[in-house]
Amino acid sequence: MKEPLVQFEIDEAIATISLNDGDRMNPLGGEMIQGLTDAVARAREDKTVRAVILTGRGRGFCVGADLARYRELIDKPDPDCPLGQYVGELMTRMNPVVRTLNELPVPVVCAVNGVAAGGGMGLALAGDLVIAAKSSYFYLPFFPALGAMPDMGVTWALPRAIGRARALGLAITGEKLPAHKAQEWGLIWACVEDDRLQAEARRMAHALAAMPQHAILEARAIFAAAESNTLAQQLDLERSRQMELVGGESFAEGVRAFSERRKPVFRGR
Repeated sequence: MKEPLVQFEIDEAIATISLNDGDRMNPLGGEMIQGLTDAVARAREDKTVRAVILTGRGRGFCVGADLARYRELIDKPDPDCPLGQYVGELMTRMNPVVRTLNELPVPVVCAVNGVAAGGGMGLALAGDLVIAAKSSYFYLPFFPALGAMPDMGVTWALPRAIGRARALGLAITGEKLPAHKAQEWGLIWACVEDDRLQAEARRMAHALAAMPQHAILEARAIFAAAESNTLAQQLDLERSRQMELVGGESFAEGVRAFSERRKPVFRGR
């Protein structure tokens, strides 16, 4: 029996979503996209899940588009569904996956093994923290090699992480960005030895899962607001949110734990 192209498992409140077409380095075809859609929906709806790990199996995290399938459609066009329409329909299905990952009510750790290319790079950047194996790299072949543009949120996430100059440079040169340099540039959280990748991703996911249930949503929102707020507006927002948060049970538990010299225990989702 054929294994699903996306595997989903929960262990100790950590949901692991694994791209499972490793022989082909996990291209984003229709079946893969459907598997991702179902997996992120399960992670969102299962109240026992407190953190998510997104990773790939095999030699690469994700190479993005299934160019072999595109070649078939170029050589034998479907008059009822031109290639542009076909790609647009795939993106209509894939874009909600990126948004859902970015909005899950739990932290998302992306563990990048091997190449994250094209849309695969956008998928990797959809999480809250990215941890990459030392041998991995990030690659945008769109403009120089294909005459197409980066998608899956890359043009939104990349300049926010590393600045316009570096983002544009990667996009128009097609140079590969090694994991160690991605860490230096601030694109990813950590670069680790290949054999430590999954263990480190799991360690980080457990640490994030121990946070108060609402913390990741607050963290995303406050830093997103800072990108457009003035300093005065951000200070006012910090004051408003802080007044709300310190009145909650999570803050009370944190203070009690600090005074009692123990780790805080935050319940539920």
